[in-house]
Amino acid sequence: MRKQQSGTALAGPSRNPVGSHVPVAGGLSSVGLTYAHDLKAETVQVFVANPRGWATPAGNPRQDEEFRAVCEAESIPAYVHAPYLINFGSHTEATVEKSVQSLRHSLRRGREIGALGVVVHTGSATGGRERSVALRQVREHMLPLLEELTHDDDPFLLLESTAGQGSSLCSRTWDFEPYFEALDAHPKLGVCLDTCHVFAAGHDLTGPSGMHRTLDLLVDTVGEGRLKLIHANDSKDVVGAHKDRHENIGAGHIGEDPFRALMTHPATEGVPLVIETPGGKEGHAADVERLKKLRDG
Repeated sequence: MRKQQSGTALAGPSRNPVGSHVPVAGGLSSVGLTYAHDLKAETVQVFVANPRGWATPAGNPRQDEEFRAVCEAESIPAYVHAPYLINFGSHTEATVEKSVQSLRHSLRRGREIGALGVVVHTGSATGGRERSVALRQVREHMLPLLEELTHDDDPFLLLESTAGQGSSLCSRTWDFEPYFEALDAHPKLGVCLDTCHVFAAGHDLTGPSGMHRTLDLLVDTVGEGRLKLIHANDSKDVVGAHKDRHENIGAGHIGEDPFRALMTHPATEGVPLVIETPGGKEGHAADVERLKKLRDG
């Protein structure tokens, strides 16, 4: 994470900057950063393309430069979320080809706007194929993209596990092991842990040690220093439901206490928390404030 600066509007504590995914339609900087300031966010996540499409739009150079400059001046760690359609485990050749183009675009745009990481969902083995076959496909098509990350300011590629629906390639913490092996544990490879997803996949984060136990399992699987970002989301559904339905912090089945515990584990030192919760700007502002209170209280 960038060095913190004093006296800036959004500069957050080094322990865990708290922020939100922000809308950017109409201007990456003019809309996205204004929204972030309104939330008193200390970190931001953005889309650089339609999350439900394959288009790879060019950025607006003026907005890009302003976004990057403000994030650097105010020590705001920024992240890109790649489109949802990306699936390197697909049995459809066209989907894999478009996934390569889309993720390459997100990584390039990430570098252009100064993002520290690009989040991509780990996908699924479609068409009834074996997981091992899908993971070989992941290696064939994703590893070359990692090897293209040769610039000093290239973002990390952050794998986000799913809630375990269907033929998911990665949902439990130990599923990251074969995924990392397929990608040679590349030095630019990291993890984005979504609390709702891992809870829905079957890791009970509640109780006195639930969150710490899950984080221990993750570190045991991928090693220290690989956790680069956390999507802090409560869950509308019970543990193990395999449903990706986010809830506001403290209003779901995870509850507040695990989020407090999250920010005391050694693996989360310096790792930003980004919310992807319901409720629009009002709900986002309340969740950012709630996480800050849990962190600082």
